[in-house]
Amino acid sequence: MTKQQKIETFDPSQPGLSDATIYGLPFTAEESEIIVVPVPWEVTVSYGAGASEGPEAIFDASFQVDLLHQQFPDLWKLGIYMDEAPEHWKLLSDQYKADAQPIIQALEEGKVIKEIPALHKKLEEINQATTRLHNEVKNHIMEWQKQGKLVILLGGDHSTPLGYYEALATQYNNFGILHFDAHMDLRIAYEGFTHSHASIMYNAIQLPQITKLVQVGIRDFSQQEVEVIQGTDKVKVYTDSDLKEKLFEGKSWQNLCDDIIAQLPQDVCISFDIDALQRWYCPNTGTPVPGGLSFEQATYLIDKLANSGKNIIGVDLVEVAPGEDDWDGNVGARLLFHLCGAFAKNKGLNVGKKVSF
Repeated sequence: MTKQQKIETFDPSQPGLSDATIYGLPFTAEESEIIVVPVPWEVTVSYGAGASEGPEAIFDASFQVDLLHQQFPDLWKLGIYMDEAPEHWKLLSDQYKADAQPIIQALEEGKVIKEIPALHKKLEEINQATTRLHNEVKNHIMEWQKQGKLVILLGGDHSTPLGYYEALATQYNNFGILHFDAHMDLRIAYEGFTHSHASIMYNAIQLPQITKLVQVGIRDFSQQEVEVIQGTDKVKVYTDSDLKEKLFEGKSWQNLCDDIIAQLPQDVCISFDIDALQRWYCPNTGTPVPGGLSFEQATYLIDKLANSGKNIIGVDLVEVAPGEDDWDGNVGARLLFHLCGAFAKNKGLNVGKKVSF
């Protein structure tokens, strides 16, 4: 059966097919325009855990997402396919996460890791393992890019997209990141881990191809991170407090979004840490902070970017952690679906006309 025949015979109003790919869609990887690459990894988590289970939770919840998206009603026809992560990624994540916990505990007790040979050795092994992961992710992403696919990375903790950015850097010499997050993630080798989830954006801006980092929704940061920002012209920060102050004083969200987008270069990657949202959207995310964006504020900014004339070159969604119910996965699946739509529309693919009532 051809892809067109599948489109003609598939009923998007019915529940998703249980043996199908993400969102219950019937398409193969070859037939799909969008490939979602899961990276179930969370070695350096220092507070809450569970992000490595995020891709599976989003996959499971995706079958309950209605495919008629108001903004992108024909998105499903493009095909969205969730790749299978290499089995050893999750196995190694569990192994090195266990190795990392005594290191984190020792640091919390005020101990110096270099003075404890066994822990220092483990720390070096973990840093080597995370380097290998990023190289593997980079190569994995590039294989899909060579096939002309729109590739979205689905974490895992926020350390996981570094290899993705490195893959984008092989194609683009000058690009920016629109970074949704509660945290700056600009710590330098946080807790000794070169590729800590809290260091992802510091590591990212070391890539010469990344010329601008625009952070939105920030509400938790350290002195070291402020000093990093003061030492570079690459970073522009919109804290949640500053954004809300402007809203309370009468500035519109539309005007604020226009200002945010104006700070970005022509080519842009979206990095979305789910804790950018208010916590009730993501109650089990690892490092929650009061405040945050509403779901609609975030998707409005994403849509404004997609329609701005800027070129979206990549998307990652991270730090979704399931709890006792499927709420976090549900929100993650719906946000991912919207990101797919905005990415596809920005690339000129036919996602249909907005449904009006």
